[in-house]
Amino acid sequence: MSASAQIVNRTMNPAEWSMLLALSVLWGGSFFFNGVAVRELPTFTVVVCRVALAAIILLVVMRIMGQRMPWNHRIWGAFLVMGLLNNALPFSLIVWGQMHIASGLASILNATTPLFTVIAAQLFTKDEKMTPGRLLGVIVGFAGVAVMIGGDGPGAFGFDIVAQIAVLGAAVSYALAGVFGRRFQRLGLAPMATATGQVTASSILLLPLLLIVDQPWTLPVPSLAAVAALIGVAALSTALAYILYFRILANAGATNLLLVTFLIPVSAILLGVLVLHETLSPMHLFGMAMIGLGLAAIDGRPWRMARRFKAT
Repeated sequence: MSASAQIVNRTMNPAEWSMLLALSVLWGGSFFFNGVAVRELPTFTVVVCRVALAAIILLVVMRIMGQRMPWNHRIWGAFLVMGLLNNALPFSLIVWGQMHIASGLASILNATTPLFTVIAAQLFTKDEKMTPGRLLGVIVGFAGVAVMIGGDGPGAFGFDIVAQIAVLGAAVSYALAGVFGRRFQRLGLAPMATATGQVTASSILLLPLLLIVDQPWTLPVPSLAAVAALIGVAALSTALAYILYFRILANAGATNLLLVTFLIPVSAILLGVLVLHETLSPMHLFGMAMIGLGLAAIDGRPWRMARRFKAT
């Protein structure tokens, strides 16, 4: 999404590793915050609060930084598409899914995003075609997904299975957003403007659904824990996470940033188990390991390390 994405395969320094770990905790924490909020609030209420509060925060940050939002209709058309694919649709699918499955499982399924991104890039780009390593990664990763979804047996098909498919749908949406988002580099937009524009556009898209479907004025007053979760997912897991994301992208490059995919389920599972008292089955953990192997094959880093070790 920016020219900085050309920086690849550079060893990160301790400060960049710290930012990467912080980002993984923030994004992993979004599943925890969702898990708290959905106990009291419906899907669109949670998602609109997330994107609207994040938009306000990012607009204030842009103002402090002296940056201005563009108002070109072509750019805002792109913001609306990006907001749909990268925020409105996946956030809604994940939040609805977390009403039926554990936050840790949702984070594992969401970690398949790079698998779908490889496929989307093969279909819709000219310069990011499938390699043998990436193909192997996709096959192994999807085998892990099959293990997790099929873990309850071939006859089991309930809301938990539908919820898992919904979270996978969110991963597909994220992958399409990643391919679509390449055009923002050509538009010459600052990364903060892209982040702010898409969450603002998401708020515009989702507000009518909130009013028609959830009718928030009819809902009971949420508890302090639910309100805190909404503020946390907006301020920390969205606004602050975007700021860190683009900082890492500029300093360490897109390839190093991909490592966050490996780390997000760890923090999400720990928070879910320790705070929300969730449990994961051995099949879920085995499936996560297979997805991890698939992501490693796509990233290619283990193979490069093995070749360097062999050469020495």
